Amino acid sequence: MALLTPEEIRARLTALPDWHLAADGIRKTYSFPDFRKAINFVNAVADIAEARQHHPEIAIRYNKVTLTSLSHDVGQVTERDLELAEQLEQIPL
Repeated sequence: MALLTPEEIRARLTALPDWHLAADGIRKTYSFPDFRKAINFVNAVADIAEARQHHPEIAIRYNKVTLTSLSHDVGQVTERDLELAEQLEQIPL
């Protein structure tokens, strides 16, 4: 798996609204009207992550869900993380 430079990652993230490069991966926080909608979103994320066998870290704070993706096997953001973020962006909010 080819590793990406921070510049390559940032360039790709320009097509993914509100995703940014953090020290521990690529990250986005989603806000929902209530807890139930946040959990419904997390369940949709889980379905995609299971199908791809690539799982983001998920932090839930009432109506906010923060996703962080990093390829732990190489300790960096890879194409797999960016592809996962692209697919997660397709979840209806």
